[in-house]
Amino acid sequence: MMRNRIAVLLSIGLALALLSAPALAQRASDIANTRHNLSVSGPGEVTATGESQLCVFCHTPHSSNREIPSPLWNRDLSDATYTLYDSASLDATDLSEPVGASRLCLSCHDGTLAIGSVRNEPGRGGGSGSISMQGTADDGTMPPGAGTTTGYTRDLGVNLTNDHPISFTYDSALASADGELRDPSLEAHIGIRAGDRPLLPLEDDGSGNGLLQCTTCHDPHINEPGEYNKFLRVNRFQVNPAGGGAFSEDNDQICLACHDKLGEAWASSAHADPSVADQVYKDDPADIRQFPRGLQVWQVGCLNCHNPHTTEGARRLLREGTDSTATPKAGGSSAIEETCYQCHTTSLGSIVEGGTGTVPDIRSDFQLARRMPITTADQPASSEVHDIRDADFTESRTTLGYLNPDNRHAECTDCHNPHRVMRDSLFTGTRNDGRRTHVVGGPDGNLASGVLRGTFGVEPVYSSESFFDLPMGYTEKRGDGGIAASTDVGSSWVTREYQICLKCHSDFAYEDDNVYPSGSTRPPLGGPGLTSPSDTQRSNYTRYTNQAREFQAPLAHQGNPGNMGNAAGASYDSNNHRSWHPVMEPTGRTASLRNSMNSSVFRPPWNQNIGNQTMYCSDCHGANTPAGQHEPSTGQAWGPHGSQNNFLLKGLWNTSSGSGQGNALCFKCHDQSSYAGSGSRTGFRTSRGDGHEVHSSEDKMNRTRCNWCHVAVPHGWKNKALLVNLNDVGREVGLDPGTRIPNNQLPYSNGPYYRNAMLKIRNFRQNANWSESDCGPTSGDIGETWMTEVCMNPP
Repeated sequence: MMRNRIAVLLSIGLALALLSAPALAQRASDIANTRHNLSVSGPGEVTATGESQLCVFCHTPHSSNREIPSPLWNRDLSDATYTLYDSASLDATDLSEPVGASRLCLSCHDGTLAIGSVRNEPGRGGGSGSISMQGTADDGTMPPGAGTTTGYTRDLGVNLTNDHPISFTYDSALASADGELRDPSLEAHIGIRAGDRPLLPLEDDGSGNGLLQCTTCHDPHINEPGEYNKFLRVNRFQVNPAGGGAFSEDNDQICLACHDKLGEAWASSAHADPSVADQVYKDDPADIRQFPRGLQVWQVGCLNCHNPHTTEGARRLLREGTDSTATPKAGGSSAIEETCYQCHTTSLGSIVEGGTGTVPDIRSDFQLARRMPITTADQPASSEVHDIRDADFTESRTTLGYLNPDNRHAECTDCHNPHRVMRDSLFTGTRNDGRRTHVVGGPDGNLASGVLRGTFGVEPVYSSESFFDLPMGYTEKRGDGGIAASTDVGSSWVTREYQICLKCHSDFAYEDDNVYPSGSTRPPLGGPGLTSPSDTQRSNYTRYTNQAREFQAPLAHQGNPGNMGNAAGASYDSNNHRSWHPVMEPTGRTASLRNSMNSSVFRPPWNQNIGNQTMYCSDCHGANTPAGQHEPSTGQAWGPHGSQNNFLLKGLWNTSSGSGQGNALCFKCHDQSSYAGSGSRTGFRTSRGDGHEVHSSEDKMNRTRCNWCHVAVPHGWKNKALLVNLNDVGREVGLDPGTRIPNNQLPYSNGPYYRNAMLKIRNFRQNANWSESDCGPTSGDIGETWMTEVCMNPP
């Protein structure tokens, strides 16, 4: 009788304590109907075989654990040593062994102590004992459920690297350091319990510091509505669309109570906006994740990609973020891309379906023969070295590969910030066109698209116009300017696609000894199939080039300035200057300056505003596209994830390009018939007519190839029109400037810039003024006579 009375009084006390807290929508203090009711009447799989009391498994009015003065704890504490959560972006500095309320939770949930083991067993008069249980593991501990490594079990184990960090100080300093946390000193719903009872309580460590504990998010007595009770103090899912402002207890999921994710940036992102993220979870994936069926992606919100108790082996609480092949994942090593592949795969393999717009299939591109090295197996370090430092997803230069080329890698979050990406052709979100990426040759020039919003990039700073001088430094671009942000290149955030590419494809991410012979400090091309077998047999075709050097667009070299060769690093300076594809800045070489009044020499849209256009790296790099197009017609994703072609190109670029070859990369933009057909009207004019027509129609020259005359890496070059000049080979191959290649060494191949090159230029001319006498060696036969000698048996 006395035992039952004590149990009733203790239950009433706990209930009154809960009732004094702010009302929780659709939640009730109803432990009897939760899995924390471990008595014989409990509804869960773990219950006592005969004990009818509810509270005794955790609490006792007598002989409680003196280490824990509150709340009359009836259990021992585990003496386990825990492996703690950690990451480069973790700003909490006092993370240590779990303490306080979290330690109490772990006395069951770490799987080291039997569930029925108590300090004061009912009927024993204060003696310790063990309550007989059923449904536990063989040793009486927390049952593994779906498996101890899946993240779908409540046996958290002693490895907490895959669990949300606990027992750390959450204060204004932490919120400021993180940049995307709500400040508890300014938020009524977060704080230390005192006279008030905040919605999310922090535990006083005895010195006035508020510690975030398991009980900040979970109340073990709460019964949530629905099929799955996670004992959460706030909504598990988004009730109404995120507003991007103050936390709403009625509308927002619990993650947003602490993590504001730049407010509007998250609310307008493609993963939170209901007009975009309206796909519905398929039944089986919903059941595995213990989600109610029928939820849309925007409702699941943070939990699409994160699980606060995720798969062992995953980093950053990423859901399904390992290389395990089990369903659901069961352990393994971290594989960030697998989190994205949950949805960004084929419609059959995706966990979601329907919606107003298809989810792009990225996974299939990364399975192509030529692909970015996104898997650990494809990366030189054979381990996942990608490690962001902050909410802007910045990485250290060393992690990107500087001073350690083995660190070079590719991960989804190198290019995309999933908390900020938008379905808009412009990163400012002002186009409202629902496009996943930019419009080719469109009104936004080379401005970054919405899918690149808010990530990390760099802008090179130049002090010289020479092709051979490295940038003097780089300005790091990070952050998010919000809707209608400035698009100025000097903004503190990324405004251009190339700024993202250059953080890996320049000397920001690797040493460059400024010379290109074999043995250079530039790293080898990474990943499978990025070079063809024939390339690897040639000299120096297997290393990266410095694209910050190549794409530099000096203002003085725009247009046709003439006499700029020496400033570019070339020995031939008459009418010569640097050339580049207009990724960073326009060329300034208008139709009239090109002496090409027929705009049809370019395919649409490049036949508009010639010379004043800019373009994107991803206009040339990405999955294979039909002739004359830049977007895949098969529904493949846009972007340089993978390709059927060497060097991740959208078309072919090899020693046959220009000889009538179908699907040549150059002819995605340059009209093939204008360059290789009769009546051509390109900017290359000679006394015999259009120079491209003359060269391509000469049977005795067996159809000229593009790389006979143009540099093999067509990003940018020391000479005008991307022209090679074998009378002036120099530092680009480790030789003295002005070195001449003898005719008996033609065709000349010395990577990366010379690949079966044939052209020798005696004099550079303005476009309309070329003649036969301008081509050939500095002495001996010139013009057609010389060209016949060297081009009769082309490679």
